[in-house]
Amino acid sequence: MHITEDNGSEAIIHFATVTFSPSAMTICSSSDSSSSSSSSSIDSSSSSNNNLKTWIIHGILFGVSIAAVAGARAYFNRFNKFRSRVVGIIPARFASSRFEGKPLVHILGKPMIQRTWESAKLAASLDHLVVATDDEKIADCCRKFGADVIMTSESCRNGTERCNEALQKLERKYDIVVNIQGDEPLLEPEVIDGVVKALQAAPDAVFSTAVTALKPEDAHDPNRVKCVVDNRGYAIYFSRGLIPFNKSGKVNQQFPYLLHLGIQSYDTKFLKIYPDLQPTPLQLEEDLEQLKVLENGYKMKVIKVDHEAHGVDTPEDVEKIEALMRQRNLS
Repeated sequence: MHITEDNGSEAIIHFATVTFSPSAMTICSSSDSSSSSSSSSIDSSSSSNNNLKTWIIHGILFGVSIAAVAGARAYFNRFNKFRSRVVGIIPARFASSRFEGKPLVHILGKPMIQRTWESAKLAASLDHLVVATDDEKIADCCRKFGADVIMTSESCRNGTERCNEALQKLERKYDIVVNIQGDEPLLEPEVIDGVVKALQAAPDAVFSTAVTALKPEDAHDPNRVKCVVDNRGYAIYFSRGLIPFNKSGKVNQQFPYLLHLGIQSYDTKFLKIYPDLQPTPLQLEEDLEQLKVLENGYKMKVIKVDHEAHGVDTPEDVEKIEALMRQRNLS
């Protein structure tokens, strides 16, 4: 009979033919005893080898299981911590070309920068909130209503650069910076949380922002920035003109045009290199800083929100905001 062992070799055992003569019985008995002893030895050895191999296999499987659990735990911990520390920064400057001193203009008795700060404080995703300004009047006003203020230089060319300078002066380290425009006093905190979650969920993006439905009457207003996105929710282009633009040259009442809201968030690693990126042709032509991000090949995640934009770009917009707030019984 052939027995195949675990190592693939074959053991051959010969059984003697049994006769009924006394002498044969003796011989056979001796042969059987020898065979039995040999068989027992082989069985014992085989059993010992099998037990050893079983322990080795169990040990390997146990080690693999431990490694898998540790790997899964590390992965999920990494995921949970991905871009988890968030700071909101409200950049504010006094010398605005379109509306000088805009952050300090009063809206129903409160400075606009205060209304923006109070709304942003309600966002659940922010670990910290500061105002970044280059003007002492704005700084004094903000400190009076309890805001943390970081002074920045007058050389900042836009809100993104001001956010970057403020970030470098913060004591704590953060993964995401949310640029909260001070001229959106009615911005809902849920929009802030939305752009933060969008950036956390898109590791290939360095920037996130929000859009809402564009009103037909704002279609040709250059202060209302329009946006187009791809079918995965990434920005394709921003413009002060109407996009997309059809051959008739008229507003298509059936098309879902998108209005860009001022709020945007950045991965802090990207924000640190942003000032070093050279200005780009589209950015300069449209005077839109987010175009520099796209022109340099970075991805920008866009979320659509149900939010009515009420930005303050001119002194006339203040009256519109106040009328709206009275209508909604907002104080």
